[in-house]
Amino acid sequence: MYPFIEIFGRTIGTYGILAAIGMFASALCCYLLLRKKEVYFEDIAMTGLIFAAGAVIGAHIVYGFTNTDKIIELFKNLKDYNFISFVQTLFGNYFGGMVFYGGLIGGLIALVISDKVSQKYFRGDVMFDAVAVAIPLFHTFGRIGCFLGGCCYGVACDVGFTVHGNTLYPAVNDVNRLPIQLIESALNLILFFVLLVLYKKGKFQHRMLIVYFYIYPVIRFTDEFFRGDEIRGFLFGLSTSQIISILLFLFAVTVTVIDVSKKRLQKE
Repeated sequence: MYPFIEIFGRTIGTYGILAAIGMFASALCCYLLLRKKEVYFEDIAMTGLIFAAGAVIGAHIVYGFTNTDKIIELFKNLKDYNFISFVQTLFGNYFGGMVFYGGLIGGLIALVISDKVSQKYFRGDVMFDAVAVAIPLFHTFGRIGCFLGGCCYGVACDVGFTVHGNTLYPAVNDVNRLPIQLIESALNLILFFVLLVLYKKGKFQHRMLIVYFYIYPVIRFTDEFFRGDEIRGFLFGLSTSQIISILLFLFAVTVTVIDVSKKRLQKE
């Protein structure tokens, strides 16, 4: 694992580099898919910024949910902190991390709001499908960043990799672990190509996100069992991500049922 690399004498996090590559690749993907639909690159760039703003907020909020017990304890012991130390502990420690699902949901909510308020930059009628295709492409690079950063890691396993001297995340050291991040990265890449083929064939128009919500939650729910990092349990032995996976899958089923019901009513 390589949490940091030096470029021109500056230390830069590998996750940030991979995330930046993922964002560029996703923006390029959206541009190539939408250029024949009178959507300009400036609109796609603005869409990316809107999505990113919502994603950052959502990712931090959901990370905070994983620390609910610690946040409650913090408020119980409020008298032991001054204002600065309280803010640093709350936002630096308990809301300081990021969760992919939070970023995904936050980004999509930001796009929905943008679509409802003004369609100057984001036209949901044609752009949501392209965004759905681009999401797993970004996630492909993001998971590689997770692997290099060591912030997430797999369960102890006979087949895998062993890390030594990781001072940033000592828990991964000297234990042979399953490279679950690379496995999920590969699955995201496959999902990207599946959605890309469906998009180009004109299948599931205006419902590509629903297709994504059918497939990725199954991937995520399964691979959560093979992660070995500490913040996993949340409710009934399931991790936060597994619970969100169930909810997103049920959301997809609900939308499908509503769509089928509407079509039956129209035929009648």
